[in-house]
Formats: sequence, structure tokens, C-alpha cells
Amino acid sequence: MRPVTVVSGRAVPLDRSDVDTDQIIPSEWLKRVERTGFGAGLFSEWRDDRGFVLNDPAHAGATILIARANFGTGSSREHAVWALMDFGFEAVVATSFGDIFRTNCTKQGLVPVQVTPELDAALLEAVTRDPSVEVTVDVARGTIEVPAAGIEGTFPLDDFTRQRLVNGWDDIGLTLRHTSAIERFETSRPQWLPAMTCRGG
Repeated sequence: MRPVTVVSGRAVPLDRSDVDTDQIIPSEWLKRVERTGFGAGLFSEWRDDRGFVLNDPAHAGATILIARANFGTGSSREHAVWALMDFGFEAVVATSFGDIFRTNCTKQGLVPVQVTPELDAALLEAVTRDPSVEVTVDVARGTIEVPAAGIEGTFPLDDFTRQRLVNGWDDIGLTLRHTSAIERFETSRPQWLPAMTCRGG
């Protein structure tokens, strides 16, 4: 996963609460075996409505999604995060997140920005009023700002999650940080212990 220190760009105002993972990426898309191409299915049922905000050309190329409360509730499917990232989003702002969805975000490099209801409402209003306004999420500092609208605030990230995002550590990356210790263990491991061997046939 790539390191994420700052996400800056335009935002999409998704003025909805309780958006579940089946709405983010409908179940029929789960048949795919790749981890790419899910952006085409993002909110696919809602995108059938021409008036849906993601269909507005003014928001094309946005990198930040701003929603309401309880975003990503429902199933544990990682596909919801893959779809958001494949579509181009690098951060999601909401007043609360589904626990499993939030964990999946931090393991894939999608920044979950949890803000107060007051800050969330101000962000939605600013982006709705001016789709070209720039929003900046600073992961290292834990801040979110819209300078042109005079909006600034903070969001919580524990130290481990912050370091994980800033350094681009997915689960494999976290393990590889201990390569030297693993190699030392393997060289000193008693020979009588079981070992996996590969034999040519």
C-alpha cells in the first residue's frame, strides 16, 4: 500500500446517513476475482439516477467523499474500500463509520476522517455551494481544512493507525518490518522441529 500523508483535492457531498456496504458496492459485483475494476460498481444502483451527486460533472475527479453518520455499516466486504479507491477516492469523511469498514480502510490506505456533526455539516455545505473548493486532509497532523471557506478542524487517529497510513504499511508490510528477527529465528531454530520443504517431482 502506498504511503498517505496528505490528501488534497475536490470533494463529493454525499448527504446521506447509514450508507451500508451493499449500497457502496452491490453484491453482484462480489463475483469478481480481481481487486481492480470495482470503481465501475461504486454506488451503481444510485448512479442509475441521473440526479445522483456522483453523476454531476462538477464533481468529476474528486478525491474526497463527504457523507453523514454511520458510513460503511453492514457486511465486512473489503470490496467496498476497493470500489471507493478504484473510483479515485483517497479519503472518506463522516461523523461515524462502521467498525469493520473503518479497519478495512486503514489496511488499504483509504483515510477514514471522523469529524463532529457540526464540522461535517459545514464541509457538506461548503462543497455543495462550490464544487471546485479544495479540501485538505493532513494525516500526519490529523487535520482537515477548507481554506477558501474558513473551515478547519481535527479528526482522531491513534498513533499506530497514523504510522500505518503515513508509512504505507499493510499487513504484509508490518510483517516485513521484522524480517531480520524472522531470519535470526530461522537460523537458530532447532533442526528437529518440523519444516516445510519443496521437493521436485
